[in-house]
Amino acid sequence: MNNNEKMNSFNKRQTNRSIFGRCLFLFCIGVFLLIALRFTYIAIFKKVNNVNLSEQAKELYTKTNVIRAKRGTIYDSGGQPLAEDSNTYNIYIQLYKSENQKDSNGRPLYVTDKSKVAQALSKTLPISYKKVMKIISNKKAFQVEIGSAGKNISVTTKNKIDKYNVTGIHFEQQQSRLYPNGIFASHIIGYASGNGNGDLVGQMGIEKQFNKLLTGKNGLVHIQKDYNGVQLPNTKSKGVKAKNGNNIYTTLDYRLQSLLETEMSNVNSEVHPSTMNAILMNAKTGDILAASQRPTFNATNMEGIGDIWRNTLWQDSYEPGSTMKIFTMASSINSGNYNGNDTYLSGRYAIDGKIVPDWNTNGWGRITYDKGFALSSNVAMAHLEQQMGSKTWSEYINKFKFLRTTNSGFDGEQSGSMQFKYPIEQANTAFGQGIQVTALQMIQALSSIANNGYMLKPRFISKIDNPNNDKVIKQYNKQVVGHPISAKTAKKVIKHMEDVVYKPYGIGSDYKIPGYKIAAKTGTAQVSDGRSGYASGDDSYLYSVAGIAPANNPKYILYITMKQPRLTGTKTPTQLMAQIFNPVMKLALEEDVNANNSSDGKIPDVSNMDLEKAKNILTTNDYKYAVLGNGNEVIDQSISAGQIISKARKVILMTDGVKTMNNLKHWSKYDVYTYCHMAGIKLNAVGDGYAYKQSLSPGELLTSGKKVTVKFK
Repeated sequence: MNNNEKMNSFNKRQTNRSIFGRCLFLFCIGVFLLIALRFTYIAIFKKVNNVNLSEQAKELYTKTNVIRAKRGTIYDSGGQPLAEDSNTYNIYIQLYKSENQKDSNGRPLYVTDKSKVAQALSKTLPISYKKVMKIISNKKAFQVEIGSAGKNISVTTKNKIDKYNVTGIHFEQQQSRLYPNGIFASHIIGYASGNGNGDLVGQMGIEKQFNKLLTGKNGLVHIQKDYNGVQLPNTKSKGVKAKNGNNIYTTLDYRLQSLLETEMSNVNSEVHPSTMNAILMNAKTGDILAASQRPTFNATNMEGIGDIWRNTLWQDSYEPGSTMKIFTMASSINSGNYNGNDTYLSGRYAIDGKIVPDWNTNGWGRITYDKGFALSSNVAMAHLEQQMGSKTWSEYINKFKFLRTTNSGFDGEQSGSMQFKYPIEQANTAFGQGIQVTALQMIQALSSIANNGYMLKPRFISKIDNPNNDKVIKQYNKQVVGHPISAKTAKKVIKHMEDVVYKPYGIGSDYKIPGYKIAAKTGTAQVSDGRSGYASGDDSYLYSVAGIAPANNPKYILYITMKQPRLTGTKTPTQLMAQIFNPVMKLALEEDVNANNSSDGKIPDVSNMDLEKAKNILTTNDYKYAVLGNGNEVIDQSISAGQIISKARKVILMTDGVKTMNNLKHWSKYDVYTYCHMAGIKLNAVGDGYAYKQSLSPGELLTSGKKVTVKFK
């Protein structure tokens, strides 16, 4: 290649390089311009792939906390909390140190003294000092937890830890449910538990049935924070307020329910029945003042929850036995078929070749139907059923609303059943065999006897109110659900029930209560063997009593059943049930007398008042009082201001001081129950009447959960 050719080749290469360089330069300029335009677009519009970067950054540095709404409180008829929200806490410890990590008061949010943290936690929680030190010595973790020892701790424990005044310990609030009375209408109140999201959900009873009304609406709060999660200075939190759940007021009376639970537990521990039920109703309103069952459970610690889940008051149906004779008698009288002076041959009665036996198979000879009822004769009732005819008897069974639910609204309520095809089956139902009922159906039907023929629906709830605006959102009024018999018939039936208690041949004398006229009917029913017949033996019966008082002007109905008790031979079933019936009915009657005394007065409001001033006001108005605690200011009074009471009642003033035991001598059982509840101590009441002996000496220091035995006579 000559020089010219070499020169041409060189120039060509130079030209190519120049062109390539220009193209590369232009390409880089283009890329740069595209990038610049892209960044300009993002800077102006703050969006990438339709994502708003400004909002995303704000979310990244904004913490949203849920404000838990308070679940509604369930109260008794007098405003005593039966179920209410409580707070428990989980502990976490912040280890990461940064000058920016301080609260609004400039206090560090991280651990500044490991030894003090370990001491505070080991002294108050079930964890050793050494273990805490090991956990908080982790140099890589931002924050740590201390395991189960730091879970679900109470407000009291939290306060103890706070008193150590150490930095770095943080508490995460958890919602929980408190049942302050333990075993207290547990299957009726039910219980609520967490659903895993921090919310409480009702699992049975009122807690479940009214779950939507009890559940509030959670709120939200938004907080601006730095990359460490600490709120930025000079920023305000924003959000939506929580709306608390509605409160429910039951018809239950705290004192009557407490006494019923005590007496039920005493009998239950004595003879261990397979099931036991008791319901006390206000005969004028249908209000259920007390109701309980055995087995039951303690809603505070859930002890016994595994023994029985169902509510036996309305989810168990059974053959009622002789208490059904109340309605046979009422139907016979009301239909115009009854003549009490007529006589029949007792002992045995044949119907289509089948025998109806009396419990005394030898009978009492030829006796009147009046006497037959007092003696609880099955033969008498079989005759009455045949006299009025199966069609009429069936109509009255329906009028008393057996074989259908009471429409209580609670889950699983049974309607009952009946065998009524053959004459012997029809006769059997007249004395409570071959017909299945529930305790709730029985108390509803009994209300027609006690309430001049008008049948009342059992009422467990009196009202529901909204705590956010203090308005009643639903009022539950007295509801008449039938009029199966006349007032005249009802009065006659009650007279026959009085004979059961007071006639020398009556079999209910154990239910006499001095000073009050009682009408009652006992019952004994065979229990199915689960196959095609009945179980045998003294321990294979369902015993019951239905009582109305005062007989001359009925105000209360008490119905008790006791199924398959393990009798020891020392007490009859009637005596065992009287251990429940008599004190509970007596307390109800005493409350009623107190509430309708001619010396009634309206109680003044002395809460948050100087003790001496409060005492002077009560003394001036002739009220008796007792003081609980050695403080100088009244923080609570046992009877709400404005309530009309007998001046024979005692007003208990609780002060802000240390609580010591009062001398309870000559106090009524009603006042003793009130005192123990306010003092936070457990009462074991023995006997009836007025207190004469107590296990804790006057002046003895009272601590929560302490137990006192008080004897009455």
